Amino acid sequence: MQDALFDLPEIPPEHAVIARFHLGGGDLGESDQWALVFEAERSMTAAVEAADVGEVDGNEFGGGEVVIFAYGPDAKALYRVMEPGLRALPFRPAHVVLRYGEPADDVVRERIDL
Repeated sequence: MQDALFDLPEIPPEHAVIARFHLGGGDLGESDQWALVFEAERSMTAAVEAADVGEVDGNEFGGGEVVIFAYGPDAKALYRVMEPGLRALPFRPAHVVLRYGEPADDVVRERIDL
């Protein structure tokens, strides 16, 4: 009999899709901008869950921008599912960073301008 402690499966590194959009108005943008972001986020969450490629983890407003965070095992697959929703948001300039691994690791990052 083997010791189960040493038979634990290796957990794959978590990839990320981090989208940044410039907002007008003020530090936190404006309420009509929030509504568009929340609707896009709901739509992307449903698409990501249906495709089973990860999770949309939320957003952060501040500094005149909004950042949307999503995580999963394959950043490219996650981005492909989210791309229509990200491109539908009208705020520019905007870009997405695909991170292929944990943030503490020295990992490849790919920037995509929207």
